[in-house]
Amino acid sequence: MGVPRRGVVRYAIVGLGHIAQVAVLPAFAHAQRNSRVVALVSDDPVKLSILSKRYHIENTYSYDEYDSCLEEVDAVYIALPNSMHAEYTVRAARAGVHVLCEKPMAVTVDECRRMIKACRDHRVKLMIAYRLHFEEINLRVVDLVRRGRIGDPKFFNSSFAMTVRPGDIRTKKKMGGGTLYDIGLYCINAARSVFRSEPEEVMAISVNSGTARLDEIDESTGALLRFEKERVAVFVTSFNSADVGSYRIVGTKGQLRVDPAYEYAEGLGYELTVNGKTTRRRISKRDQFAPELLYFSDCIIKDRVPEPSGEEGLQDVRIIQALYKSARTGKAVRLPRFERSKRPSGRQRISRPGVEKPKLVKVQSASED
Repeated sequence: MGVPRRGVVRYAIVGLGHIAQVAVLPAFAHAQRNSRVVALVSDDPVKLSILSKRYHIENTYSYDEYDSCLEEVDAVYIALPNSMHAEYTVRAARAGVHVLCEKPMAVTVDECRRMIKACRDHRVKLMIAYRLHFEEINLRVVDLVRRGRIGDPKFFNSSFAMTVRPGDIRTKKKMGGGTLYDIGLYCINAARSVFRSEPEEVMAISVNSGTARLDEIDESTGALLRFEKERVAVFVTSFNSADVGSYRIVGTKGQLRVDPAYEYAEGLGYELTVNGKTTRRRISKRDQFAPELLYFSDCIIKDRVPEPSGEEGLQDVRIIQALYKSARTGKAVRLPRFERSKRPSGRQRISRPGVEKPKLVKVQSASED
């Protein structure tokens, strides 16, 4: 489906869960230059009715009507459970519709490959919604490391945890639940970004204290990743702990601590310490989703290759699967060599003001806090 060079990309939001309601739909107000939401897809008639009126969206569809929806849009934002990403991406690609897919890209490497192939075969763009690839603090940290401010980066450590509500989809194995798929992915991607290299070998331990609401998945996982140039990343994820989300990168001359690091509902910040002197940078809450839309729509309109690409998403899923295999077997798992995707085309540091949390319709956040 063609888009005029100076046109506006018409999106359907597929899935009206928490992330779609609290962040994606409000973000279109900051992405009007090239992006417009024209359709909603859900099997909940109440959500469709209320949200379509709130955002002045004329077209609403059930999941059974997805193919009809694809005839009316240029792109989809897939905000479905992890286990549904592959199917709905492939169907969109076959219809000639571009895909912006929430992370993790999928549950298995094979699913990721099917998604990439379908989009390539049908000549549509595929981008994975790593919002922190567009966020100022994380981009500054990557740049500081690249410029050698902390010397040669040696190790990365991170903690990311929350107390997940009973019954949340993140606790359902068949829906792609588990701490690594939901929050461990952030730690993995951050380590890969700051090192600008790939892990060669991984090890993990997963534990479960017997909490009934987490009996299908890992309650907590500790991971160890050995990178090229003998660098190390360590992180712990948990669905049964107090909220925390930060990382630290330590080099031969100094260190960078990012805290909060992964949030979208509050401002982020970092501390740079070199030779005993610390400088701090913090920004207020920003809209982290509008930059994704603006960038992806420009890639569609100007026929650019988007980044984070499907290959980027596949690599994180490959690492997650290897970590879970290590946790099951008690052995280290070697990873095949991976060549990073091309560096991004187009400007990625895009800033938009924060949005107020809208009134939610039949959804709640994953965390009990």
